[in-house]
Amino acid sequence: MEKKAYDVVIIGSGVGGGAIARQLAGSGASVLILERGPVLPREPQNWDPEAVFVDLRYRSTETWTSGDQRFRPGQYYFVGGHTKFYGAAMFRFRERDFEAHQLEDGVTPAWPIRYADLEPWYAQAEHIFGVRGAAGLDPSEPPRATAFEHGPIPHEPVLAEIEQRLKEQGLHPFPMPAAVDYGGRCQRCGTCDAFPCRVDAKGDAEMCLIRPALLQPNVELRTLAMVDRLITDNTGQRIVAAEVVERGVKRRIQARLFVLSAGAVNSAALLLRSINPGHPRGLANSSDVVGRHFMNHNCTGLMALHPTKVNPTKFPKTLSINDYYFGDADQGGAGPPLGNLQLLGKISEPILRGAMPAWTPRAVRKWIAEHSVDWYVMSEDLAHRDSTVRVNPDGTIDLRWRRTNMKAHQAWVRKASRIIKRCGYPVVLTKPFTMATPSHQCGTVRFGTDPATSALDPYCKAWDHDNLYVVDAGFFPSSAALNPALTIAAQALRVGHHLRTNLKEILA
Repeated sequence: MEKKAYDVVIIGSGVGGGAIARQLAGSGASVLILERGPVLPREPQNWDPEAVFVDLRYRSTETWTSGDQRFRPGQYYFVGGHTKFYGAAMFRFRERDFEAHQLEDGVTPAWPIRYADLEPWYAQAEHIFGVRGAAGLDPSEPPRATAFEHGPIPHEPVLAEIEQRLKEQGLHPFPMPAAVDYGGRCQRCGTCDAFPCRVDAKGDAEMCLIRPALLQPNVELRTLAMVDRLITDNTGQRIVAAEVVERGVKRRIQARLFVLSAGAVNSAALLLRSINPGHPRGLANSSDVVGRHFMNHNCTGLMALHPTKVNPTKFPKTLSINDYYFGDADQGGAGPPLGNLQLLGKISEPILRGAMPAWTPRAVRKWIAEHSVDWYVMSEDLAHRDSTVRVNPDGTIDLRWRRTNMKAHQAWVRKASRIIKRCGYPVVLTKPFTMATPSHQCGTVRFGTDPATSALDPYCKAWDHDNLYVVDAGFFPSSAALNPALTIAAQALRVGHHLRTNLKEILA
């Protein structure tokens, strides 16, 4: 047992944990961030598709199950969490995303907060991450009190032509909001999406949250520190320690307040592993919702091919459309919501190796990669109680994903393919994403206003425990149909402000 007790222990150094740490930096409270992974090295392999996609140099080696199926998930454990590999997309959710509304397979639940509650925190998160964008072009865009501080990343010629073709179809393309130091450190390497940035030009949680927090003397970071379980006092109402395996040594770290931000899957698994006689279903789980309602978005990659045009674009993630976000724009918005269409990072031959049959000649893969414009079709995944995270007897994770709204998603894929073909690309190849890529994982420790149906209150405090907060995408009651990073950041900044403002009372 360590002799020192901290005021606050934050488990996880991604967007949620990082934003809490940044808010508490300079508060005078002793804050310890525990990260199971190391600092990601800056090295030539950061930008090498062979290293990242073929050798899987940075991906976790752990194995998850889904019933009898075993797979190696796309999980990354480094300071900064998954944002070290995200595509820097920073969307605000729409106003209606916070309200109950009808999807193909049911009603998506309302959030216990509204867009207006997060709007100032969205603005602060955009400032912190240096998000570039342009307001007033997206028909689904929610109201903003302030404009983007940084203008959008300009389209390169191929994408500028596609933007014009989209406008000619009556659509409303807009610059994709992105956390990239474009015009500064960014070298337009073409490897922003799914790669770490070797020159720190991508606005990730390490750069924008953890490093600034560590400049204050009250914040400390420990890497290679895996939290195995949380320990309660005899009443079961307070967490008194985290049981940690640090470089092979097991110890308990005490604190007065715990913030769990390990990611939706691992946060749920940690709570479930922390069973005790007073909490036989795991911590924060009197409602039996912990580890349920897993969501990950319904996503499909599209490769638009032109037989004679080479796509030399260096930075492709600059364009998106939301005309079909809340319904079918071709039918006046009728029908179920379809979702978002945005550009992917540039596909290369090594990336295609795992996605295409092994017998495909390398020359064919190379030709396809050179002639493609690559897109990401995203639809909302309705929360389902039987989509679960559970812990196997050997401690590994079992993930069951009951897919929903797939008919609407497939309709959106077909429609998006037609839109892209009308832009002058006669061939569109499609590749669905599976649960082996849980990059948008959310919903497993949902927040709400009723302790009987949620694990957390609107400030992400566990109903069952006086000093436990869960601040990552696990708190989402619904997934919406947009990248989750900015919404996690906004809520985490809101919660962090609440903690700092009420620190004496909370730590008492």
